[in-house]
Amino acid sequence: MKATIQKWGNSLAIRIPKNITKDVRVTEGSNIDIMVENGNIVLSPGKNEYSLKELLKNITIENIHSEISTGDQTGGEIW
Repeated sequence: MKATIQKWGNSLAIRIPKNITKDVRVTEGSNIDIMVENGNIVLSPGKNEYSLKELLKNITIENIHSEISTGDQTGGEIW
């Protein structure tokens, strides 16, 4: 598939067709990684960074798991 680079403010931009965004599961606001490999521009879906607050917001009394054993202490761990 071909796309045209267009001016966007002081930068250049390309539009990613909807069928490709669906295939790689990106939406508006998604992070992407941009790399140059062997003279080619490579775009890859980026990993989202979450705050601790975002990670914990869906934990409820109904879905929280109980304490688990991780075995005996090793090294200088204090229990």
